[in-house]
Amino acid sequence: MRLLPREEKFFGYFRDQARIISEAATLLVLGVREGGAKLDEAVSRIKHLEQAGDEIIHEIFTKLNQTFITPIDPEDIHSLSSCLDDVLDSIEEAAHRLKAYRVEPVPPAVTRLSEIIEQCSQALEQAFEALEKNTRLLEHCIEINRLESEADELGRDAVAGLFRDERDPIALIKLKEVYELLEATTDRCEDVADALQNVVVKNS
Repeated sequence: MRLLPREEKFFGYFRDQARIISEAATLLVLGVREGGAKLDEAVSRIKHLEQAGDEIIHEIFTKLNQTFITPIDPEDIHSLSSCLDDVLDSIEEAAHRLKAYRVEPVPPAVTRLSEIIEQCSQALEQAFEALEKNTRLLEHCIEINRLESEADELGRDAVAGLFRDERDPIALIKLKEVYELLEATTDRCEDVADALQNVVVKNS
């Protein structure tokens, strides 16, 4: 895939945003595993990362408006930026709900969904590194698609289990929402992967 002429700044912004997402996802996993004060700390740090991510997205849009020739189509830069922003927002929202709802003990499905989000974010980081270096990135997108399918199945099973086993209606409502938020976060990761694959097709 050839992406010329190249304005390296955009690729750097994407890489930085992907790293922030990966860091936020790792914090989410640590918070879920430890619970209590560790979860509160993770939520606070994720919020700061979300704000840093917003600044990067603002820089991308500002740069986009000032750049006459971009390395890939401006609409693709906009799409990738928006999708990345959605991933980080979704991680922050899921972390906030876990803290607000005081889900304790944390069900294994919540932990596994959080781990899948972390794996997706790591694959995203690798994909954007490949984009910057102009190397193969489709394998990372395929991995994200696989992980999203796993999360989708796990989320459905977890919700079905709630309606089968949970007797507390408030707990059911809380956990159902958390499961759906976590699964939706993997959907947002897949949106980024789909946008990246579109870039590959257009520039191959």
